[in-house]
Amino acid sequence: MAVSAANSKIRLFHDFYGTDPVAHTAVPRPLGPFVVAGQGAAELDAGVPAVAGVPSGAGRITTTNETEHTTLVGTAAGFVPGTMGTIVLETRVQFADLDTKEAFIGFSDIAPDTLSIETDVLAAATATITPGASDYVGFYLSAELTADESWHAVYNGGTTTGVTDSTAADLVVDAVAGEWQILRLEITSAGTARFYIDEVLKATIANAVSTTVAQGLCVGVEAKGAAVESMDVDYISVKANREQAV
Repeated sequence: MAVSAANSKIRLFHDFYGTDPVAHTAVPRPLGPFVVAGQGAAELDAGVPAVAGVPSGAGRITTTNETEHTTLVGTAAGFVPGTMGTIVLETRVQFADLDTKEAFIGFSDIAPDTLSIETDVLAAATATITPGASDYVGFYLSAELTADESWHAVYNGGTTTGVTDSTAADLVVDAVAGEWQILRLEITSAGTARFYIDEVLKATIANAVSTTVAQGLCVGVEAKGAAVESMDVDYISVKANREQAV
């Protein structure tokens, strides 16, 4: 049966007036229309507490102090570009510092429950990106890259070979400690990915992702050493067309 026109669009939005205290241990656990999950997110020191002093509400996605532990806000795999595009993700983020951490903001075919960015999605070393997941697309920042403060456009799974040279993926825009940035990712029904930072188009990659593989949202940060890491998030917005064939 066809979906009514009034309900043909999906819009998920959370502005972090409601947050996730670190004492919660269930994974995944709800946060607005999203879930809090990730490898290590069941530990008592991981979660998304409120950021004090932000008038419009903000959450601090917080890891444990164990390497390769990730805390994320995301969804299960449910977005298929070919039938639901154009899919639009927008978020506003900042970091207290850029040390001993990595972040992935995008989509992958990895279930969120125990997702580790390095173990499951992609890994980095100096100027090399090593795919882990068969399908992913998003913004990536890693202290293990030579350009360790720069946002990178990463992707894998489309007919265009997934990027492994970090210099080719470098968007030449640094994250700056204590400064907010708006990251926007658009994925068309043809699998083209467009990357915007602060409303400026930085890269367009044709055939970056499969048009038929379902992927889930990940707005996540991961510890790369024995320290708690965090990423502040003002809001997360995801828009897509509703799949009509279910």
